[in-house]
Amino acid sequence: MKAYMKDVMQLTSTGVRFIDQTQLPLCLHVAETWDYRVVIEAIRQLRVRGAPLLGISAAYGITLAARAFSHLDHSEFHNVMHRVCDEFAASRPTAANLFWAIGIMRTILDQDSSVLEIVRYIEQRALALHADDAARCDAIASFGSNIIPEACGAITHCNTGALATGGRGTAFAVLLEAHERGKRIHVYADETRPLLQGSRLTMWELQQHGIPSTLITDGTAAMLMRRGDIAVVITGADRIAANGDCANKIGTYALALAAHAHALPFYIAAPLSTVDVTLASGDAIPIENRSSEEVTRISGTSIAPAGTDVYSPAFDITPAELISGIISEAGILRPPYTDSLTAALNA
Repeated sequence: MKAYMKDVMQLTSTGVRFIDQTQLPLCLHVAETWDYRVVIEAIRQLRVRGAPLLGISAAYGITLAARAFSHLDHSEFHNVMHRVCDEFAASRPTAANLFWAIGIMRTILDQDSSVLEIVRYIEQRALALHADDAARCDAIASFGSNIIPEACGAITHCNTGALATGGRGTAFAVLLEAHERGKRIHVYADETRPLLQGSRLTMWELQQHGIPSTLITDGTAAMLMRRGDIAVVITGADRIAANGDCANKIGTYALALAAHAHALPFYIAAPLSTVDVTLASGDAIPIENRSSEEVTRISGTSIAPAGTDVYSPAFDITPAELISGIISEAGILRPPYTDSLTAALNA
């Protein structure tokens, strides 16, 4: 395991340690806090990000709050902690894993146990969620690597490595596993505007693992497909509706359309904790809108005229009919996703 992976997110006896991803790739800075409110702000500011990691971050942040409020009587503790859960739920709206983890924490809060026992259960469950996601990542990598040709170009969007999860990653882990199995792959990473998670984070992780790779602008992907340089497209997801529609980083839909136009397979790699069966389709997935400055400024420097009107959704929806398969810890799920997702979740 690469050294940086242990510092992505870690619960300690005194607090939480995490890599501040806004400082990569220029600086590998590990922050530490004992204050759950700092974790909430880290989620909002994208200092920690990636759907599975947001769930883990919330679980660890709620653990910090439970430790801080453990002196309260049972009724006060219960009320305060549910308000803390509400604060985490309001931090970002799209990633299903965040709400999945918060829901698990809420069930523990509602147990008929002493405050100290609940604090202990919360900490144990948070650690278990982290370990569980790491195991899911390994399974996704193992199943997914089988769909990668022995020698090929592959393209991915945004960041889905260890920086986004509790383990090796999702889509990134599939490519990493293929590389480690000796497959001769070359990964093309979209830069992923406007926050450049592809150039700042994915390229950094690809280099950490020695995977042959090339950075491209988001608009270059279709040309590479037409030229025959790409054999497979694989991305992650932040929420998957019951019918298989997927929310992922803005630009994913365009990548899926380009893959469809060039008859290339387009895969989503995500744990089942990303699935939201309460939503019939992607039309119901809440899409986060980000600050206009994320588009009009880079590293504090303005790149657009003052007063420019900006529309900056953080995610888009890729319809299920454009998705060749969903690579999960239960295997590679195929259409119709209403059936395969239901079967995997009920297994």
